[in-house]
Amino acid sequence: MLADTARIQNLAGGRLHLSHGPIDVVLRAWGAPDDIGAAYRAVAARFPEILPELCGELPVLRAPLGDGPTPASPVGRRMQVACAPYAGTFVTPMAAVAGSVADELLATMLGAAPLTRAFVNDGGDIAVHCAPGTDGATTLDVGVAGDFGRGILPGVNGVVRIGAGDGVGGIATSGAHGRSRSLGIADSVTVLARDAAGADVAATLIANAVDLDHPAVQRLPACELDPDSDLGDRLVTVAVGDLPRAAIRAALESGLARARDYRTRGLIVDAALMLRGEAIALNEGHLRAIQGRAA
Repeated sequence: MLADTARIQNLAGGRLHLSHGPIDVVLRAWGAPDDIGAAYRAVAARFPEILPELCGELPVLRAPLGDGPTPASPVGRRMQVACAPYAGTFVTPMAAVAGSVADELLATMLGAAPLTRAFVNDGGDIAVHCAPGTDGATTLDVGVAGDFGRGILPGVNGVVRIGAGDGVGGIATSGAHGRSRSLGIADSVTVLARDAAGADVAATLIANAVDLDHPAVQRLPACELDPDSDLGDRLVTVAVGDLPRAAIRAALESGLARARDYRTRGLIVDAALMLRGEAIALNEGHLRAIQGRAA
């Protein structure tokens, strides 16, 4: 039996807050008032079902890709599908859990009513929707976590503008300081992809590749930090001390090489990588400076 029940609360600015155990979501929809109401009623009905479904098949979701049966739940299947292109690299469906929840909730809203714009932010992994507008493409501004202090991203100021027709339906950030453990040392890796689940797993794997062997990097087996970790006895980063700039750049270039491969394979649209005040990106034009407030 779950320790608590799902909570749904209206927030200022037309937003909705959904929380249930470790799932904490803020979402918003734009459109006709009746359509927004229908979308919110649908998502409020669907949300309490998600955590029990996932908890019922945790052993499957924590198993390395290819080692377990197909998940039964809709979110579990989204997780497995998002990870499938990375067969051959160690990954479990849990790498895409937050993005998959966001995608499921966004799909629920869009299935209930036509919306001009919408976002579902599940702890920083965000599913987005922008419909073509009568006077041009609608856009949505989303904040990007990271330290751009000595960044080399021309014009990026920590906000991404996503528009209809961009091919971007999800944005996710991962790194050594996030909610999940990382095999790498990145402060953050932000990825834009077709959906949030795809962005989520790609950000995780690119962040793992921002790495190097250095005495300043401290690691421990994941299972010592969390006996239930899907990473088992793999070494995860617990602390990063001072690094010379050459080492920082080498680690970032390692991650960028993986990001380039994923873009070439059509798995992501764009990516930005940050470590110790340095930043590097694919620079596909999606991560650009804009004015205005983030969603």
